[in-house]
Amino acid sequence: MKDMNAATTPALHIDGLRKSFGKTEIIRGIDLSIGRGERHAVIGPNGAGKSTLFNLITARFPATAGKVELHGQDLAGLAPYQINRMGLSRSFQITNIFSNMTVFENVRCSLLWSQGYKYSFWNLVSRSRELTEGADAILEQINLLNRRNLPAGTLSYAEQRALEIGITIAGGADVIMLDEPTAGMSHSETDYIVELIRKVTENKTLVMVEHDMGVVFGLADYISVLVYGEIIATGRPEEVRGNPKVQEAYLGAALEAEH
Repeated sequence: MKDMNAATTPALHIDGLRKSFGKTEIIRGIDLSIGRGERHAVIGPNGAGKSTLFNLITARFPATAGKVELHGQDLAGLAPYQINRMGLSRSFQITNIFSNMTVFENVRCSLLWSQGYKYSFWNLVSRSRELTEGADAILEQINLLNRRNLPAGTLSYAEQRALEIGITIAGGADVIMLDEPTAGMSHSETDYIVELIRKVTENKTLVMVEHDMGVVFGLADYISVLVYGEIIATGRPEEVRGNPKVQEAYLGAALEAEH
């Protein structure tokens, strides 16, 4: 992969990735390449290892074996914050926001490093026109500008998830990882979040874990099916839908549960 040019190097390349907790192997040798600008969904039954895979990619967990590359650069030994600064950002299953801070303050905090503030504690961020305009632009993009001055904890569940997506994209990352972004939502809330994801990830690489098959088949360019720590299929949505192995292992029951 090292000799590829930037146009053909995958956004993410995973080679022989394994993770064991004690004697229990959770991730059992995953190989996967995700192209730049691709929207890629990882699906599978509960306990398949989907969140563990996300945690390995973002260095929340150390891998037992194998490697992960971001734009051709090996991530071995890097901390999560270093990977974030290389252009990869993620959200979590459980909403992570500062509930007592305003919606605007949440987004402004996530902009600080990318705007060059770093550890300059003497700078008064409230006086920065660039930060204010940047935060407001993101709030407008995620349809929360009219909630700007409210405590984030008072937002509806869907709005809090939208805010977390705004925080995720604020640093300018070009690889966005979303872990079950529509979990627990009504149909109208799901539609709102799906359109938001489609808008904010345009021209970016999206990797998402999602159980709602309507969301998966509506958003994803490619789908990988993870079962018991192994990817049993990767392909276009129509290819995965018609794959007998996927039907047997997961997809038939999941699609049936949607109806």
